[in-house]
Amino acid sequence: MVETTDTVTRPEIEHAAPLADAGAVRGEDVLVAIPVLNEAAHIEDCLKSLFAGDGRIRKAKVVVIDGGSNDGTRDIVKRLSRQYRNLELVNNPRRVQSAGVNLAVRAHGEVRSILVRCDAHAVYPENYVMDVADSLRANGVASIATPMDARGDTCFQKANAYIVDTPLGSGGSAHRGGRQSGFVDHGHHAGFDLGWFNRVGGYDASFTHNEDAEYDRRLTDAGGRIYLDADIRIGYYPRATVRSLARQYYNYGKGRARNLKKHGGWPRLRQLIPPLVFLACLMAIALSPVSGWTLLLPAGYIAALAAASLAVAFSMGSACGLLAGVASFTMHMAWSAGFLRQFLFAPKDRAAIQGIAPEAG
Repeated sequence: MVETTDTVTRPEIEHAAPLADAGAVRGEDVLVAIPVLNEAAHIEDCLKSLFAGDGRIRKAKVVVIDGGSNDGTRDIVKRLSRQYRNLELVNNPRRVQSAGVNLAVRAHGEVRSILVRCDAHAVYPENYVMDVADSLRANGVASIATPMDARGDTCFQKANAYIVDTPLGSGGSAHRGGRQSGFVDHGHHAGFDLGWFNRVGGYDASFTHNEDAEYDRRLTDAGGRIYLDADIRIGYYPRATVRSLARQYYNYGKGRARNLKKHGGWPRLRQLIPPLVFLACLMAIALSPVSGWTLLLPAGYIAALAAASLAVAFSMGSACGLLAGVASFTMHMAWSAGFLRQFLFAPKDRAAIQGIAPEAG
């Protein structure tokens, strides 16, 4: 309910002319950027999955951009760099992911034409990097997005995964478990034509969250097109605790509001629903001393989440599904709190810190 991707447009829409030669992409054409911070639990599996399969990946430049990890992430990457000679660890003094990706592009983008962004929390299928690069070139677009299929290990993480790919969790976002390829105005970032990336200034490195949607807004405004390739899929591990999920979605909400205030416009209806429910529940609780009937509204919301939990538990055949309502409540309320705080009380912010220019690094 709180994601940002539009539904997919018709897949039969005519493609733009390719931005580069439509022949096979060479490994030497590709830069892979993986921004990390304290990802010791995931980074080794992530990297090994990226290097599996298509031999062209051994000629790509793979950069792990570390924002100051202190959990052993750096040691793991250094050890793996002895096995994978094209793997490099670099420091990201600004810590945030947007600045880290820009840093990798500044360091290695001049001799590469395609950027593939990866996430240490994701599980990548064999050949992922080169499949993304091939799709980008074959479709002749500025950016490739790929669907994410959530999965979990702990019970709460499984419940989170069960609900996030549904309309109650993501509002029907095309990149959350979507099965239809086509053009979108935003999606999970996978591949970029570096000509376009540099043309629009890269990520706004002042964004700690929602930098992907902010980038896509500038890209589409400039005429770049984004293609969701549903044949290239990744598994994603969502947050495993209520606290970490709340913090994540609070920041997502702030980022979405800041994006709207920077570029103008209003949220879509599905993005307005959680804040409206949040405000209505607060008002109902505040008015309950005057009229107890107002509590029917928050009670109805909780009942709907409880029903969803039962439905998820039944459909998935897992008692962990009973926590799906808790995960959904956490996403809705945290996102709404962050969105409302940023939208109502923060000043307008129209200046972008582009990060591609040396002075912005």
